[in-house]
Amino acid sequence: MSAALDGFLQYLRVERNASSHTVEAYRSDILEFLRRVMEADESFNAWSQVERNQARRFVSSLFEAGDSKRSIQRKLSALRSFFRYMMRMELLGDNPFLKLPPIKADQPLPLVMSINQIDLLTKAVGEYWEMAAANGISKSDEAAEFAAARDLAMVEVIYSGGLRISETTGLDMGDIDLIGGIARVRGKGKKERIAVLGRPSQKALRNYFKLRSTVGGGRAPGSPVFLNKFGKRLTPRSFQRNLKNYLIAANLPPDLTPHKLRHSFATHLLDAGADLRSVQEMLGHENLSTTQIYTHVSAERMKEVYTEAHPRAK
Repeated sequence: MSAALDGFLQYLRVERNASSHTVEAYRSDILEFLRRVMEADESFNAWSQVERNQARRFVSSLFEAGDSKRSIQRKLSALRSFFRYMMRMELLGDNPFLKLPPIKADQPLPLVMSINQIDLLTKAVGEYWEMAAANGISKSDEAAEFAAARDLAMVEVIYSGGLRISETTGLDMGDIDLIGGIARVRGKGKKERIAVLGRPSQKALRNYFKLRSTVGGGRAPGSPVFLNKFGKRLTPRSFQRNLKNYLIAANLPPDLTPHKLRHSFATHLLDAGADLRSVQEMLGHENLSTTQIYTHVSAERMKEVYTEAHPRAK
């Protein structure tokens, strides 16, 4: 049984170009199913023993445990893919998860930041590191200046191009074209797309590049753009930790995340009249339906403006 699971995870890594996060999520979901089946049937010892009734009971147990519909959908998707893989490898002849009743999850509207909140956030980056240098939180004025320039550039790049945080930290020097105002981005499944770098992000990157050599950053095309204080590629987790400090400094909601900047990028474009297909391309969405959620956000914002402004709205 473990050999089949190991083979499936390797298939995800090699043939599907899945990220380590995705592979770990699939592994966790499949092992949860295995644990629940073995708790109910101690004699269970082969994937070929799984029947549709066990798949149904698994879904019921997830509802009883309080899992959200979206979480259950994800787990079923992982199991469908796993059993599909085993059929392809001729390890079994049926996929017990194929004909389960569909679970329609409510699609929550993504939270977005206002333009004013983004301005407050960018201002707070420098203010935080000035305070950090003055109070000894930062080891030196130079280290604080470097961190402020780097993180401001990251905020500007994410918001300018609609990048995911992993895409941003994954940028190499050869991906940035400041003269053309574009960046080459490697998204999910290692698919490449072009992101636009507006003037604020270009300016922030130029300022950061002036300081990048202070931690040993080279200009080779394969060198990471965003570096930590040791000259290594900055991790998404490190930036997320720093972002929490900037949110506090700006008195902004603590639940704002780097991904909210990406949501804001898409929503602000649609608010300003951009067409949905173009936004889809800029976000790197494979399906237009994924991008359409932002049209609902724009509609909700329009309703709020109408309710506040129209004399007969209330």
